Amino acid sequence: MKDILKDFTINDEFFGRYEHLIKDTVIPYQEKVLKDEIPNVEKSHAIENFRAAAQKIETGTCDGEFYGMVFQDSDVAKWLEAAAYSLAMFPDDELEKRCDDIIDLIGRAQHKDGYLNTYFTVKEPEKRWTNLQEAHELYCAGHMMEAAVAYAKSTGKTKLLDIMCRMADHIYTHFIEEGAEGYSGHPEVELALMRMYRYTNNAHYLELATHFVNTRGVDSDYFIKESKKRDWKVWGNDASDKEYTQAHLPVREQTKAVGHAVRAVYLYTGMADVAAKTKDESLVNACKTLWDNITECRMYVTGAIGSAYEGEAFTKDNHLPNDTAYAETCASVGLIFFARKMFELDKNSKYADTIERALYNCVLAGMELDGTKFFYVNPLEVIPGISGEAKTHPHTLPQRPNWFACACCPPNVARLLSSIGKYAWSEEGNTLYSNLFIGGTLKLSEKQGKVRVETNYPYEGRVEYIFEPSDRKIDMSLAIRIPYWSESTSIQLNGKKAEYVVKDGYAYITNTFITNDKVTVEFDMSVKRIFARSNISDDSGKVAISSGPLVYCLEGMDNEGDVLGLRVKKDAVTSVKEYDKDILDGIVPLTIEGYRIRKSQSLYSLERPKADACYLTFIPYYAWGNRGLNEMRVWIPEME
Repeated sequence: MKDILKDFTINDEFFGRYEHLIKDTVIPYQEKVLKDEIPNVEKSHAIENFRAAAQKIETGTCDGEFYGMVFQDSDVAKWLEAAAYSLAMFPDDELEKRCDDIIDLIGRAQHKDGYLNTYFTVKEPEKRWTNLQEAHELYCAGHMMEAAVAYAKSTGKTKLLDIMCRMADHIYTHFIEEGAEGYSGHPEVELALMRMYRYTNNAHYLELATHFVNTRGVDSDYFIKESKKRDWKVWGNDASDKEYTQAHLPVREQTKAVGHAVRAVYLYTGMADVAAKTKDESLVNACKTLWDNITECRMYVTGAIGSAYEGEAFTKDNHLPNDTAYAETCASVGLIFFARKMFELDKNSKYADTIERALYNCVLAGMELDGTKFFYVNPLEVIPGISGEAKTHPHTLPQRPNWFACACCPPNVARLLSSIGKYAWSEEGNTLYSNLFIGGTLKLSEKQGKVRVETNYPYEGRVEYIFEPSDRKIDMSLAIRIPYWSESTSIQLNGKKAEYVVKDGYAYITNTFITNDKVTVEFDMSVKRIFARSNISDDSGKVAISSGPLVYCLEGMDNEGDVLGLRVKKDAVTSVKEYDKDILDGIVPLTIEGYRIRKSQSLYSLERPKADACYLTFIPYYAWGNRGLNEMRVWIPEME
């Protein structure tokens, strides 16, 4: 396989809908937002910033002013990346022309020395590279590098890649040849440089990525020293908070995920990619240590990370509050990036398990089912009147807005969902890894042929792999992930029990496959109760409900408007309803016996509350918040 995005055609009901939603709705909608063409939506002005910068480059002055966040350029970059992936699957001359026009504009905004950043070109031309802590120059460059590689691979056009090669060369000159100190306050360029290296094979980009990884935290006071040298700031971040930027220790000495959660997982992704290329065992071990800390101590059941509003950050082990969770959509996207790179280092199912958990729950919840509204924050409990209103809960909005002043999440969701194929499959040597279970057809090499996948996942546990050799046979190993939640999994080849070897959570079936050979997998999709570690205080005495990869929640709409008063009956039988395509674009609701606590008129009472038997209706967490203002809860108290 050369390019999974082009070689994998998705056609199942679940992700097939999302791929068309991204193409038909999300990408056009976000383009209009970036061009300020949608009324009554938070202004972006990101395209106009490039126009102003181009005018400044060409004439020395500009009519407009820079508007938005210092990293506003990155919204355009992520949108371009999403559009590139969509073009790989769904060629569209009109969309490609609009992308080309934007790329032309980006090129006009580039300085002769390769420097590209609209904030500094328009607003602070004399101050570039003097505020690495806050100003996001390397971060914006990194996102545009990712877009450049994606666009070149999808369309064959290299103009944006050429632009970003000049920018990368400029960065190399500044930090390597001229020996400038420092590293990015917001990691991202590290992983982007590795993508540039792998596509262009320019050794300078590998050297630069390795430099930024190796330099971070060696001088942990760098940002403090930098802040003392300048008399200006972007927003006044505390340079002495070293953990916020993961600069408190050299990366190989970091053992806990700390600070801003998105910055952390972007950094760890870059570390893992550098480690994979350089075979640096000390860096590999650091990545594994940080991975374990996240997934065993600092990750929500939905695959969300980042517990605190203050600093959008990790806090402490086992501190996972539900109603004040930050759980930024971008952080789960970054966790998926990290997981994919960890899988390249270590073929273990735990990485794809986490991709699945974060994808089907937190990331999908970050976007309204109609593709035009988005959550920045993904709490696990919402109480209208408190959520989004109380001083302690300003971030936990009960309904998705159309856009944000800080709009990093919407295009991040778009670029992930439009590239989901490359997370579904991996290939190493003669082994094909099936990581996510998405229906469609995968083209192998011309000599091999195709593998067709048929499934109604995630609402059914049956997955079929049907082989279509180009000639007569395909000699290969098919490695199928056995999810952690499937307590009993059956695998058959042509209706008989298949011979396979299980290693690190994958079932390896090595065979000479001929035309219409069929591997059938049946996962255990029974409803599970999830219990948290006892010292996670918010979840003590509570249970979460799941089926397959989906975490479920209670929403007021289905439960007489009251969720906080509901209790799950211990050992109650669960009723699994039929798939209903007319509810929330198609879901399988769950019904479980429980109780409703009668409301008391007193704030406190000496009398035990009375409870009435009732049925609780659960929906998948990703679908909550699509039917108006509602209470919502993932973790539900149990009751005898």
